[in-house]
Amino acid sequence: MNPWYLLVPVLLPVISGLLVAFLKPFEGKKARNALTMLTLAVNVGLLIPVLLAPDMSLTLFSLSDNLPIFLHTDTVGRIFAAVMCFVWCMAGAYSFEYMAHEDNQRRYYSFYLITLGVLMALCFSGSIVTFYMFYEFMTLLTVPLVMHTMTKEAVAAGIKYLIYSVIGASLVLLGVFLLSPFVSTFSFAPGGVLDMAKVAGHEGYVLTVSLLMLMGFGAKAGMFPLHGWLPTAHPVAPSPASAVLSGVITKAGVLGNLRLIFFFFGTSFLRGTWVQTTFMVLTLFTVFMGSMLAYREGLLKKRLAWSSVSQVSYILFGLSTMHPLGLIGALLHVVAHALIKNTLFMSAGAIIEKTGKTRVSELDGIGKQMPFVMWCFTFASVGLVGIPPCLGFVSKWYLAQGAMNMTGVASAYMYAGPAVLLVSALLTAGYLFTIFIKGFFPGHGADGKLLFFEKKEPTYVMLVPMLILTVLSVVLGLFPNALIGLFQSVAALIV
Repeated sequence: MNPWYLLVPVLLPVISGLLVAFLKPFEGKKARNALTMLTLAVNVGLLIPVLLAPDMSLTLFSLSDNLPIFLHTDTVGRIFAAVMCFVWCMAGAYSFEYMAHEDNQRRYYSFYLITLGVLMALCFSGSIVTFYMFYEFMTLLTVPLVMHTMTKEAVAAGIKYLIYSVIGASLVLLGVFLLSPFVSTFSFAPGGVLDMAKVAGHEGYVLTVSLLMLMGFGAKAGMFPLHGWLPTAHPVAPSPASAVLSGVITKAGVLGNLRLIFFFFGTSFLRGTWVQTTFMVLTLFTVFMGSMLAYREGLLKKRLAWSSVSQVSYILFGLSTMHPLGLIGALLHVVAHALIKNTLFMSAGAIIEKTGKTRVSELDGIGKQMPFVMWCFTFASVGLVGIPPCLGFVSKWYLAQGAMNMTGVASAYMYAGPAVLLVSALLTAGYLFTIFIKGFFPGHGADGKLLFFEKKEPTYVMLVPMLILTVLSVVLGLFPNALIGLFQSVAALIV
């Protein structure tokens, strides 16, 4: 395959987004929605040859003789690109009914499409500098999605999101500058690119910088202490935007940390150090904190946002084990969380759109009004807790196995990880199961008679994407061997 083909899934959504923004024919809803859906669907199809082709590279331009900006495909990039592109397509299809009565739809879909192109470039970035460039583009393009309604709260949330993201990205860029004398190249390579002869005698310095960079990418993934933007941005953004912010955009931070650990620093340098311990403690604290705050939160979308803070750090915890089983669990949870959390936010969006209810306390009997939506919510909740047969169970099993088989760290952490994951799972059941139980079994009214609820189910435009994501999360849990085999090949190469 010609390497120039790599630009096709990058440029197609960007060009379509620009057409939506500037051409008069796309002021109308029908033409705009048709172009958006066509672009999203075609981009999924155009990505398939890239996923099946051998590794290839394409240099875009060079900042200097030894600093090219280039795209490169490998298995890790293909995995993230496939998940992001597919989920982005489903959320886009769902959005047409939700956004039908929103203002500024043209602006929303323009930024939505362009962001997809940048995400594809991010997944295929061949160096830390290339990755940083597209990472910053992604941040700037997603701020308008957060601020879409332009209310006072939305603008404040967008600014907060931007500040946290810029702080995180600045830590990464600072690390790139500080480590330039100690790397053989800025291009990603399995096992890392540190020049150990130059690092000798400066290990403490390099380790300190590595932790700063991990925390920098952790900001986008919602890891403590740079997690504050997530529960602020999600409640004010439109639900389709909340879905991709949680299910997709946070994965950009995960991918950044994966690249740092396995392709930039290398596990042989980080394993057994205080950096691994510190990073692991931060991820576990975030897992517990997010679950606890979700359990206490009464606003539905904010409860799901705190849940994302917790669940994305499950993935980061898997990376922190620096063990093949932990990495397999992390990659499985990337897929599981993207499918499940998008379903949950889509369900919340359908409830808000059709009933106007935003608080958990208002949802008694919602399963009687919106049975299809709440069955999707129920299966997604079961998967997020980690109950068979959903994919969430398989991912958490491998995460626990990765923790129990770690080497080079204190044995206490081998047991602390699974213990925190178990407590978090119980809290997750507490803040999700109560919603659908009361939704399907609202009980009796003051007169002792069963309560009656009018049906308010959304149309197939919302329901079909939710159903597809829900079914996938269950089917992949029933038949996970293909995914496990793929992720085992990745772990064998880079851990």
